[in-house]
Order: sequence, then C-alpha cells, then structure tokens
Amino acid sequence: MPPLHHPLADAARRLADDVLGPAAERHDREGVTSEAIAAVKASGVLGANAPAAYGGSAAPAAVGREVAEILAGACCSTFFVQAQHHTPVRTLMAGEEAARERWLRPLAEGRALAGIAFSHLRAFPKLPVRATELPDGSWRFDGRVPWYTGWGLNDVFLLGGATEDGEVGEVVFVLAEPREQAGLKPTAPLQMAALTGARTVGLVLDGLTVPPEALVVRQRYEEWATADRPKNTNTNPAVFGVARAALDLLDAAEDGEAEDTAGVLRERLDAARRDAYALVDEVPAGEELQARLAVKTRAYDLMRAATTAAIVVGGGRAFSLSAPAQRLAREGLFLVVQGQTAEVRSAHLAALRA
Repeated sequence: MPPLHHPLADAARRLADDVLGPAAERHDREGVTSEAIAAVKASGVLGANAPAAYGGSAAPAAVGREVAEILAGACCSTFFVQAQHHTPVRTLMAGEEAARERWLRPLAEGRALAGIAFSHLRAFPKLPVRATELPDGSWRFDGRVPWYTGWGLNDVFLLGGATEDGEVGEVVFVLAEPREQAGLKPTAPLQMAALTGARTVGLVLDGLTVPPEALVVRQRYEEWATADRPKNTNTNPAVFGVARAALDLLDAAEDGEAEDTAGVLRERLDAARRDAYALVDEVPAGEELQARLAVKTRAYDLMRAATTAAIVVGGGRAFSLSAPAQRLAREGLFLVVQGQTAEVRSAHLAALRA
C-alpha cells in the first residue's frame, strides 16, 4: 500500500533509516542503547496519541499504526521498548489529576519514556501482584512481575496490582520509578530467542510503596477486564511492519523469483492489513471478535511466509547473526506470542488445524 505521509510518519522513517535500521542487528545481540532511545525521544513519535494541550500530536490512529509498522520493521527491539510508552500516556489522559499533571507533558513531549508492568493482571484468578492501600493513602505492592521491558532505559513505569479480593475487588495503577529501591528488585535480564535486546527483566516487589499522588487509576477489576479482553484480538501493526521488512529483502535480492514472490505476498499482506484496520476503525470495540481473530491469524501466516521467504532467498548467509533475515524471522515468532490471551491462542491453533 502507498506510504502514509504525515509529519510523524516521516519522522519515523528518518529515525528508522538513520538510526534504528543500521543498528538493528547490534541491538538484537547487545541491547537497545541509550543513544537510540534519545533519538526516539527527539523524533516526536512518543507523543503520537497524546493530546496537543500537553505537547503531544494527537495524531489519527492510522498515523500511530504507520509509525508502529515503520519502527517494528526497522528494529523490533527498539519498537517494543517504545511501544510500552503509549499505554501510560492513554491511561494518564483519563486518570487522576495529580499524576496526569506531573507526568503527561514530559511523556507527550518525549522528555521521558514510560514502561508498563501489568500484564500479570490477566492471570486471574491468580493475583501475582497485590496492591494494598495504607492509612495515609499511599499504596504498597507485593508479588512478582514476570515481564518488564526497557529496564535501564525507562524513566517511569505504570505498575498494576489487584486487591486481595481479586475479581470482586479492584485493580490499581500507579506510576513508579524503574530503579532498584526498597521494595523493588529486578531479576537478571531474561535471555530470549528474540528481542533480548529490549532489556526485559522480572520485578520482585516486596513492600514497594508509592505516595498517594502516584495513583493513576483505581477501578473494579471486572470493569477493567471487560475493556481489556478484546484489545488483543486486534492485529498488532508490528506484524505488518516485520512482514514488510522481510518483503523488502526479497525485492533487494535482484532475483526474479524473489521479486515475484514478494509481489504476491505483498498483495495478500495489503489485503489483510485493510481488513484488520477496517475492523478497528469501523466496528465498535468488543464486536466482531471472531472476524478480528481470523484476520489476526491470517496476518501471522503472511508474516511467517514473508520471513521464511527472506531466509530461503538468503540461503546459508541468512543465518549469520549479522543478517537481517534471521532476526526478522525470530522477531516474527516473538510477535506471535506477545500479548497472547487464551482466546488468541485458541483461534490460532484452530486456524493451524484447519
């Protein structure tokens, strides 16, 4: 599909071409650098969905998706670090005033980068992280966060916990400092088959306490879960970004069969992309979930075909750690399970059996 032209999309392309793409294999092996994050901050992409009143761009959803595709195709590790940032921004927009006035502007302007630690809330009825309100209005957190991305790169993070009552109780989201401190200790960096460069650790919480003004949202668990469950039925734009990057490798191979293959797969990918985004833009959230899951698994299949084709064309050279084809293939595998829910898993397995 033709590229979307918008100042943020153009800025993302410059960031991808000048900084992220050239460093992608190094980031994959050694970790995303603070220099790369400084470039991300300076580019303006961190304010894509933030309100203009706080220094953001308030860009249309299509622009945010295009930016995500561009960054994921250039360096999925860096993309994934910055992808965490946009959820705290959205949460702050509707959150408590004290936290919003303290953090929304620096996050929207790109002066600070945010991370997230709340996917464990989806493990109900287990409560991996418990939140307890103290008499002075501050909050104490105890438990273990299995995944935290961007350790050493983020300036603040959105931490979620649930009260002892679980589903009939509440979820509590606060902003905290991502550093080793009383009540918070990171694990050793997690070594993964892909995106180890995103600097992911676990967090051990043993009495981490934050002041009352750190509170962002407090709501009934079921209210939060009802809004959260359908989100991961939508296709992640990063899937299209990684697939596009793989097809670009086919085009660059100067091989007729490779170019023909890229053309066929690109047409199919564009069709899946149109269908996926139409469901997001034109259908109310929470509706047509089976259609969303169907196009999501279709996009996975096309991403796998594109990255496999890039390896086939590259041959043995594609398995060098300096070759982008093997990195894209591994990043694609990561995206298949990233944010996976029980519904997504079942739909994907059913599609593979069909």
